Amino acid sequence: MAEQLKAHQPCPDCGSSDALTYYSWGTRCFSCGKARRSPNSEEPVQKLTKVNTKVTNVHDLSYEQVIDRNLTRSTCQTYGIGNKDGYYYFPYYNEEETLVAFKRRNMEDKRFSIEGDWNKGGLFGQQLFNKGGKYVTITEGEFDAAAAYQMLGSKYPVVSVRNGAGNAVQDIKANYEWLDSFENIVICFDNDDAGRGAANAVAEILGTKAKIFKGRTGIKDSCEYAQENKEKDFVDLWWRAERFTPDGIIDGSGLWDLVNQPVEKSDVNYPFGGLNDLTYGIRAGEMVTITAGSGLGKSQFLREIVYHIINNTQDNIGLLFLEESVKRTAKSLMSLHANKPLHLPDIEVTNEELRDSFDATLGTGRVYLFDHFGSTAIDNIITRVRFMAKALDCKYIFLDHVSIVVSAQDNGDERKALDEIMTKLRMVVQETGIALFCVSHLKRPDGKGHEEGASTSLSALRGSGSIGQLSDMVLGLERNGQAEDLKERHTTRVRVLKNRFSGLTGPACGLYYDRITGRMSETMMEEL
Repeated sequence: MAEQLKAHQPCPDCGSSDALTYYSWGTRCFSCGKARRSPNSEEPVQKLTKVNTKVTNVHDLSYEQVIDRNLTRSTCQTYGIGNKDGYYYFPYYNEEETLVAFKRRNMEDKRFSIEGDWNKGGLFGQQLFNKGGKYVTITEGEFDAAAAYQMLGSKYPVVSVRNGAGNAVQDIKANYEWLDSFENIVICFDNDDAGRGAANAVAEILGTKAKIFKGRTGIKDSCEYAQENKEKDFVDLWWRAERFTPDGIIDGSGLWDLVNQPVEKSDVNYPFGGLNDLTYGIRAGEMVTITAGSGLGKSQFLREIVYHIINNTQDNIGLLFLEESVKRTAKSLMSLHANKPLHLPDIEVTNEELRDSFDATLGTGRVYLFDHFGSTAIDNIITRVRFMAKALDCKYIFLDHVSIVVSAQDNGDERKALDEIMTKLRMVVQETGIALFCVSHLKRPDGKGHEEGASTSLSALRGSGSIGQLSDMVLGLERNGQAEDLKERHTTRVRVLKNRFSGLTGPACGLYYDRITGRMSETMMEEL
């Protein structure tokens, strides 16, 4: 066992005021996790290894008040904080509320070790509280969570990240959906540089629901409020926690270096040259709406873009195709790589072809699909889009289509529902910086319908105009699905109806659908 020389020291890496411990071999910070070996030491860096894979029986622990932290026996029993043989035990549970691990902490210092399967554990205390509600509080340590819960009258959920400020972002992402179910998320991290930095990073992920607890100077965390009998101060500050607002007010006189940089190119182009000529490609932070008549290939058009992004970026992609099953979406996307419509029953394909198409698309580990069965309420869709963006790091998200979400609402007011979902989607785009592609249907025109080649326009979009107003780009697809000429019947005209980036609009390109390969390819057209 390495000799411990000095504990509770400030960390130069993360700024923690007391998480660094000096050993005979070097130093380790128990907040950010960084370990450094002394230049003159020949001892190996001491690893934080599991004590064993078997988890201590909770009935073998004693549950008593923690006098030096002013925690009652009832609070310790609630959180399952027990002690045995000079160690505190902090239990961690999985999503099924099964005990999977203990963090075991020496009562004399900050050294800790792990029992059980640590990777399967959620936030500390998460199993105690149901999803949803007005408030949830996140602290930086297990004792802090228990102290905050006790001072708040044991009324509101309080949980802790697992590994301090240094790994808070990963813990929040892993448990994003549970946290996002609450209306207000109070971040109560340590009152030091590391804690404040981590609080802001976590708030960026949680968005407008986040509130940051700002403590008194000289008091580090919720444990110290409890220790010093300042429960009233803590509760007052908790209620006054401010809604998180990202920094963003800039003095224009200091922007010369920024504006003097070359104009940034798009993050990725469209797979079609004529469309890139007008749009200059696809950019993060934009909402693109695709519109066309019924059955005119909107989903196929989206899939071509998805496949192009897979092949030309390393970014994650989220798919919410609400008119088809996950299996159909998966098979249709694989078809683009196979150059065969794999979803059709008369298409012959070998196991090797099927596996190769899977590995090149879904098997990349960068594509996430939403199984939407019975789940098309507006708030549910918004939550899934935000989850894909923030927890799964999806940079491009495709929603096909907005109209089916609106038709599923109970209020029967299509205009109001369209305004609501488009406004909320726009907010998610602004909040997360994703590129969001939405499909929307058109109003039925007088005379020749869109299914017979009628031109698209912004005025033909469904709803009160919010789709056109809130979208950065609107693309209309036009095709005469009843034409006698086979080529005309399978050729789609792409028209740029709105282009906030460059202002260029009008006919962009023609796309011919090959029934044999199941692919769309750009084609020269005499008239668009």
